[in-house]
Amino acid sequence: MPFEFEKTELEDVILVKPKVFGDNRGFFMESYKKSEFFANGIKVEFNQDNHSSSGAKVLRGLHYQIPPYSQAKLVRCSKGRIYDVAVDIRLNSKNFGKYVKVELSQENKHMLFIPEGFAHGFVVLSDSAELLYKASGEYNPNADRGILWCDKDINIDWGIDFEPILSKKDENQPKLSEINKKELMND
Repeated sequence: MPFEFEKTELEDVILVKPKVFGDNRGFFMESYKKSEFFANGIKVEFNQDNHSSSGAKVLRGLHYQIPPYSQAKLVRCSKGRIYDVAVDIRLNSKNFGKYVKVELSQENKHMLFIPEGFAHGFVVLSDSAELLYKASGEYNPNADRGILWCDKDINIDWGIDFEPILSKKDENQPKLSEINKKELMND
Protein backbone atom coordinates (compact mmCIF):
# COMPACT_ATOMS: atom_id res chain seq x y z
CA MET A 1 0.00 0.00 0.00
CA PRO A 2 1.45 3.40 -0.96
CA PHE A 3 -0.10 5.21 2.05
CA GLU A 4 -0.56 4.83 5.78
CA PHE A 5 -3.73 6.50 7.09
CA GLU A 6 -3.52 7.56 10.74
CA LYS A 7 -6.52 8.89 12.66
CA THR A 8 -5.99 12.02 14.73
CA GLU A 9 -7.71 12.98 17.97
CA LEU A 10 -10.41 14.77 15.91
CA GLU A 11 -12.82 12.55 14.06
CA ASP A 12 -12.39 12.57 10.29
CA VAL A 13 -9.09 14.51 10.29
CA ILE A 14 -6.53 12.03 8.99
CA LEU A 15 -2.74 12.16 8.82
CA VAL A 16 -1.62 10.54 5.56
CA LYS A 17 1.89 9.12 5.36
CA PRO A 18 2.93 8.23 1.80
CA LYS A 19 5.40 5.49 1.01
CA VAL A 20 8.53 7.23 -0.28
CA PHE A 21 10.97 5.47 -2.57
CA GLY A 22 14.34 7.19 -2.38
CA ASP A 23 17.89 6.61 -3.54
CA ASN A 24 20.94 8.65 -4.52
CA ARG A 25 18.95 10.23 -7.39
CA GLY A 26 16.16 11.60 -5.20
CA PHE A 27 12.73 10.17 -4.39
CA PHE A 28 9.38 9.16 -5.82
CA MET A 29 6.04 9.03 -4.05
CA GLU A 30 2.37 9.00 -4.88
CA SER A 31 0.74 12.06 -3.34
CA TYR A 32 -2.83 10.99 -4.12
CA LYS A 33 -4.51 7.84 -5.37
CA LYS A 34 -8.30 7.95 -5.45
CA SER A 35 -8.81 4.19 -4.93
CA GLU A 36 -6.58 4.12 -1.82
CA PHE A 37 -8.14 7.24 -0.31
CA PHE A 38 -11.69 5.99 -0.97
CA ALA A 39 -10.84 2.57 0.50
CA ASN A 40 -9.66 4.33 3.68
CA GLY A 41 -12.75 6.50 4.17
CA ILE A 42 -11.66 9.68 2.36
CA LYS A 43 -14.41 9.72 -0.24
CA VAL A 44 -13.91 13.23 -1.54
CA GLU A 45 -13.77 14.43 -5.11
CA PHE A 46 -11.10 17.12 -5.36
CA ASN A 47 -11.88 19.98 -7.77
CA GLN A 48 -9.08 22.49 -7.26
CA ASP A 49 -5.33 22.35 -6.60
CA ASN A 50 -3.58 25.22 -4.81
CA HIS A 51 0.07 26.15 -4.30
CA SER A 52 1.17 28.77 -1.76
CA SER A 53 4.54 30.14 -0.77
CA SER A 54 5.26 31.90 2.53
CA GLY A 55 8.29 33.35 4.24
CA ALA A 56 9.63 32.71 7.72
CA LYS A 57 7.26 33.32 10.65
CA VAL A 58 4.19 33.74 8.42
CA LEU A 59 0.90 32.53 9.89
CA ARG A 60 -2.08 32.07 7.58
CA GLY A 61 -5.52 31.31 8.94
CA LEU A 62 -7.84 30.29 10.26
CA HIS A 63 -9.82 30.05 7.00
CA TYR A 64 -12.96 28.22 5.85
CA GLN A 65 -15.80 28.57 3.36
CA ILE A 66 -19.44 28.44 4.36
CA PRO A 67 -21.92 25.92 2.88
CA PRO A 68 -22.70 25.14 0.17
CA TYR A 69 -19.12 26.09 -0.77
CA SER A 70 -17.37 24.28 2.10
CA GLN A 71 -14.06 22.68 1.22
CA ALA A 72 -12.31 19.52 2.30
CA LYS A 73 -8.54 19.81 1.89
CA LEU A 74 -5.55 17.53 1.50
CA VAL A 75 -2.52 19.60 2.57
CA ARG A 76 1.19 18.88 2.19
CA CYS A 77 4.34 20.92 2.61
CA SER A 78 6.67 20.43 -0.37
CA LYS A 79 9.34 22.88 0.82
CA GLY A 80 10.26 23.86 4.37
CA ARG A 81 8.41 23.04 7.56
CA ILE A 82 5.06 24.11 9.06
CA TYR A 83 2.62 23.40 11.83
CA ASP A 84 -0.72 22.75 10.17
CA VAL A 85 -3.89 23.29 12.22
CA ALA A 86 -7.51 22.20 11.71
CA VAL A 87 -10.29 23.51 13.99
CA ASP A 88 -13.63 21.69 14.16
CA ILE A 89 -16.43 24.17 13.46
CA ARG A 90 -19.18 21.60 12.82
CA LEU A 91 -22.08 22.79 14.97
CA ASN A 92 -23.30 19.28 15.81
CA SER A 93 -19.84 17.93 16.65
CA LYS A 94 -18.81 16.91 20.17
CA ASN A 95 -15.42 18.39 19.22
CA PHE A 96 -16.73 21.84 18.22
CA GLY A 97 -13.96 24.39 18.84
CA LYS A 98 -11.23 21.76 19.32
CA TYR A 99 -8.21 21.55 17.08
CA VAL A 100 -5.51 19.22 15.84
CA LYS A 101 -1.96 20.34 15.02
CA VAL A 102 0.60 18.36 13.01
CA GLU A 103 4.02 19.09 11.60
CA LEU A 104 4.20 18.84 7.83
CA SER A 105 7.56 19.17 6.10
CA GLN A 106 9.53 18.40 2.98
CA GLU A 107 11.40 15.83 5.09
CA ASN A 108 8.48 13.83 6.50
CA LYS A 109 6.29 14.27 3.38
CA HIS A 110 3.15 13.73 5.48
CA MET A 111 -0.20 15.14 4.41
CA LEU A 112 -3.22 16.21 6.44
CA PHE A 113 -6.75 15.47 5.25
CA ILE A 114 -9.15 18.09 6.62
CA PRO A 115 -12.85 17.42 5.94
CA GLU A 116 -15.54 20.01 5.31
CA GLY A 117 -16.59 21.79 8.50
CA PHE A 118 -13.10 22.71 9.69
CA ALA A 119 -11.18 25.98 9.70
CA HIS A 120 -7.58 25.65 8.52
CA GLY A 121 -4.37 27.52 9.22
CA PHE A 122 -0.62 27.07 9.37
CA VAL A 123 2.53 28.74 10.62
CA VAL A 124 5.92 28.59 8.88
CA LEU A 125 8.74 27.19 11.03
CA SER A 126 11.53 27.36 8.41
CA ASP A 127 13.03 30.19 6.33
CA SER A 128 10.24 29.65 3.80
CA ALA A 129 7.60 27.06 3.01
CA GLU A 130 5.54 25.94 0.05
CA LEU A 131 2.20 24.19 0.44
CA LEU A 132 0.41 22.14 -2.16
CA TYR A 133 -3.16 21.26 -1.40
CA LYS A 134 -6.21 19.82 -3.01
CA ALA A 135 -9.65 21.28 -2.29
CA SER A 136 -13.01 19.60 -2.80
CA GLY A 137 -14.65 22.84 -3.86
CA GLU A 138 -13.56 25.83 -5.84
CA TYR A 139 -12.67 29.06 -4.08
CA ASN A 140 -15.66 31.36 -3.71
CA PRO A 141 -14.82 34.85 -2.39
CA ASN A 142 -18.41 35.38 -1.21
CA ALA A 143 -18.21 32.25 0.98
CA ASP A 144 -14.74 33.00 2.37
CA ARG A 145 -14.67 33.33 6.18
CA GLY A 146 -12.17 33.14 9.02
CA ILE A 147 -11.59 32.91 12.75
CA LEU A 148 -8.99 34.82 14.76
CA TRP A 149 -5.81 32.75 14.95
CA CYS A 150 -5.25 33.59 18.64
CA ASP A 151 -8.83 33.13 19.90
CA LYS A 152 -8.43 32.26 23.59
CA ASP A 153 -11.55 30.05 23.52
CA ILE A 154 -9.82 27.72 21.04
CA ASN A 155 -6.42 28.29 22.67
CA ILE A 156 -4.24 26.90 19.89
CA ASP A 157 -0.70 26.09 20.93
CA TRP A 158 1.04 27.18 17.75
CA GLY A 159 4.38 26.01 19.16
CA ILE A 160 6.15 29.26 18.32
CA ASP A 161 8.24 31.69 20.33
CA PHE A 162 7.95 34.61 17.90
CA GLU A 163 5.33 37.13 16.84
CA PRO A 164 3.88 35.77 13.58
CA ILE A 165 3.57 37.78 10.39
CA LEU A 166 -0.12 38.12 9.51
CA SER A 167 -2.22 39.64 6.76
CA LYS A 168 -4.52 42.51 7.75
CA LYS A 169 -7.43 40.17 7.03
CA ASP A 170 -6.13 37.53 9.47
CA GLU A 171 -5.37 40.14 12.15
CA ASN A 172 -9.03 41.20 12.13
CA GLN A 173 -10.94 37.92 11.97
CA PRO A 174 -13.74 37.35 14.50
CA LYS A 175 -13.48 34.98 17.44
CA LEU A 176 -15.26 31.63 17.18
CA SER A 177 -17.98 32.92 19.53
CA GLU A 178 -18.56 35.88 17.18
CA ILE A 179 -18.99 34.05 13.87
CA ASN A 180 -22.44 33.74 12.30
CA LYS A 181 -23.30 30.15 13.21
CA LYS A 182 -26.38 30.22 10.96
CA GLU A 183 -23.95 30.39 8.01
CA LEU A 184 -22.44 27.06 9.08
CA MET A 185 -25.71 25.17 8.69
CA ASN A 186 -26.16 23.10 5.56
CA ASP A 187 -28.80 24.27 3.11
